Amino acid sequence: MSGGIPGARGIDHIGITVPDLDEAEAFLVGVLGAVHVYTLGAKRADDDWMQVQIGVSPRTEIREIRFYRLGNGSNLEVFEYEVPADDERPQALVPPMNSDIGGHHLAIYVDDIDAAVAYLRSHDVEVMGEPVASKQAAEGQRWIYFKAPWGLQLELVSFPQGKAYEHSSTDVPVKLWHPAHPAE
Repeated sequence: MSGGIPGARGIDHIGITVPDLDEAEAFLVGVLGAVHVYTLGAKRADDDWMQVQIGVSPRTEIREIRFYRLGNGSNLEVFEYEVPADDERPQALVPPMNSDIGGHHLAIYVDDIDAAVAYLRSHDVEVMGEPVASKQAAEGQRWIYFKAPWGLQLELVSFPQGKAYEHSSTDVPVKLWHPAHPAE
């Protein structure tokens, strides 16, 4: 890696906020197959620590944080917050759409997207549409979105034969990360 943050090695975790940690754990572990690794307890502060350190309203309380591992990828840090009802900036109760500033989704690589979609549907997970075949540099990939019970958008992706850019004659400085060979 040239330039950038000294010593940076990669993405350690992705943090998400959920309305109910038990519901989230039932989905993450019971449906997606994640493994719960550890839990951190509540955190609150009587000063501006919450605002200074993590950018939330000073009176916000972290009810609990749980960490999960799903296959060979980044860890998930899952928060449940409590924001006072009379706070000047009330907690948003609807997740952002992908088109919103700060919108996001988590993508999970699967070997067989059709089997994965069938599995999700058999567990009454809301699957959005049908798998889409990518074009251009991503040709060879198929993808589809689905939703967690609390509305978080997730995506399944699969490209068992690689993507077009990997097979092109043009030099590519690096390949995108792949769970089958994460060190490359």
